[in-house]
Amino acid sequence: MSDEFDVIVIGGGPAGENAAWYARDNDLEVALVERELVGGECSYWACMPSKALLRPGEALAAARRVPGAAPAVTAGVDAAATLQTRDAFASNWDDKGQVQWVEGTGTTLVRGHGRLAGERTVEVTGKDGTIRTLTARRGVVVATGTSAAIPPVDGLRDIAVWDSRDITTAKEVPARLLVLGGGVVGVEMAQAFRRLGAAEVTVVEMADRLLATEEPFVGAQLQDAFEAEGIMVHVGVQAVRTERDGDGPVTLTLADGSDLVADELVVATGRRPNTGDLGLETVGLEAGRSIETDDQLRASGVDGGWLYAIGDVNGRALLTHHGKYQARLVGDHLAGKEVEARADHQAVVRVVFTDPQVAAVGPTLAAAQERGRDVEALASGVGGVAGASLLGKGVSGTAQLVVDRTARTIVGATFTGPGVGEMIHAATIAIVSGITLDELWHAIPAFPTVSEVWLRLLEADRGIS
Repeated sequence: MSDEFDVIVIGGGPAGENAAWYARDNDLEVALVERELVGGECSYWACMPSKALLRPGEALAAARRVPGAAPAVTAGVDAAATLQTRDAFASNWDDKGQVQWVEGTGTTLVRGHGRLAGERTVEVTGKDGTIRTLTARRGVVVATGTSAAIPPVDGLRDIAVWDSRDITTAKEVPARLLVLGGGVVGVEMAQAFRRLGAAEVTVVEMADRLLATEEPFVGAQLQDAFEAEGIMVHVGVQAVRTERDGDGPVTLTLADGSDLVADELVVATGRRPNTGDLGLETVGLEAGRSIETDDQLRASGVDGGWLYAIGDVNGRALLTHHGKYQARLVGDHLAGKEVEARADHQAVVRVVFTDPQVAAVGPTLAAAQERGRDVEALASGVGGVAGASLLGKGVSGTAQLVVDRTARTIVGATFTGPGVGEMIHAATIAIVSGITLDELWHAIPAFPTVSEVWLRLLEADRGIS
């Protein structure tokens, strides 16, 4: 059975769905191939369920900071209710709603495992083993995402451990939880499960701080917050061995010879691209690697410009919103419009939904300096503005801008503190627009809001204290 479309999209996560939608909006005929659930990792195993697990603890912590509200907080998070809410946010792992939306755009949904089979050709193997061959008149878009990576720790592949999917879909809260990796998944789930009732939570990170790719003050502040609520943090240490006797406790041995014991071990040490069984070799690319692209999201090394890669699979920015951004561009490029994915170089936006939240856009100070930029940092305490004091006692955090000295424009920004994820878009707009600090002096933040910290940053630029 052979079918021909203008565009074939392999992978029905947020990036793939949006690529199909935008191509359809440009009157192109589109097939979307998905082997699991339409909606992908973000909808069922990552963004949505993880934030549902975090939100109750965040709400209670916010209430405890307010003197008039704190007495009403007489208990902790209701774990059972939280898990039920998590299930609802994950649509109980049923993709009917997403399927209806996709088909409502006029996209043809093809269930099965899609593989490239030469130029503009995709073979889809169904659950029953039948193969359906699809051909694309204009292009094929790969949006297959990533999966959890397992580090080379002795014994780790031989025992039962949890990965990112297991922790976000857990049916109960273990008494003792060990998290290997202090990146986004590791820190978010460590705090979520501590607040859900885990008696012991321990994070092990081989770098010298949590969230090691962000500004140094981020990891320090997050570690202080974790330790204040009983989460044990080990940084600058390496795991060398794991052991487990059947379904019993798991033991993680560190390079210094110490042992950590828990009921469950979460491996959160990074991601690998889902390209191992994608047929890349049929078009001259290497299986198992990210698909490098140009700024039109076309795969490098493939003649004819017909193969595109978007989302996590291309390694440009492993974030749902950036995958959707790339998808919109590809949907337009396939229709012959001029596009350029410059945000992936200029303004990568990330938010970590811990308490305190971490929100950042663009490079850190060190990264900007490594790129040869003449930059400086402007910083101010978030807790020093009236809006933050109204959030309750003990509210703190840092706002920092990375500024180009010559152009007097913002290159990067990092905020820590309660709810700062809602503040980062202002910095994103400033970076993308290239507005100068002198022009921002006339962008007046409302009083009393936390956004007034922008005024403090501009005052720091002028030497006002």
